[in-house]
Amino acid sequence: MFVLIDERAIVANGFASGFEREGVAMTGFQPGEFTEWVGSAGKQDLQAIEAFLIGDCSSRNQLPRMIREHSKAPLIAMNDTASLEHTLELFAAGVDDVVRKPVAIRELLARVEAIRRRVEAAQGHANVGPLRVYFDGRDPELDGQTFELPRRERRILEYLVSNRGKRVTKAQLFNAIYGIFDDDVQECVVESHVSKLRKKLVHCLGFDPIDSKRFLGYCLT
Repeated sequence: MFVLIDERAIVANGFASGFEREGVAMTGFQPGEFTEWVGSAGKQDLQAIEAFLIGDCSSRNQLPRMIREHSKAPLIAMNDTASLEHTLELFAAGVDDVVRKPVAIRELLARVEAIRRRVEAAQGHANVGPLRVYFDGRDPELDGQTFELPRRERRILEYLVSNRGKRVTKAQLFNAIYGIFDDDVQECVVESHVSKLRKKLVHCLGFDPIDSKRFLGYCLT
């Protein structure tokens, strides 16, 4: 879910329609409503937010600090006009990115994904529920305890996490794990590795985070 803070209801409604067409939920708040809501929102509600968008409002330079007290989700400010001074003020206030309107919904989604990748690369890990996945060859951790996986399954999990939200094909997984020059292994072996990994994830998480579609590939949700 995306959250937009803007004083103009017509703007929020327009963005909500655009996000809906892309299959993404969006909720709009006026600044006063947002301040009241974010201070009382539950942890699960805040964790469900993929990004915050700040539109036109008098408190836009104060909002980033308030948001950061409750969430680490990407924060993007949107300017109606080009203004270097306003852009620099927003970056100084703590936003992750500033865009000029009009801006396409797909561009916003791409910018949020880019911010998320940079954060995960800097942290060296990413979380899938209670499971922490590392990108340095270590086994994942479940609630602080090592969650051992065979090397191939661990690499599949790392690749899916690094491409979270995107569908990857069996061939892409194969190339990432075995390399594009390995002719001694068949692509179908990937299906076996993924099947074993999914069973283990269901056992530890209580749900299957990997969505698979025939001919289309896999996606970590």
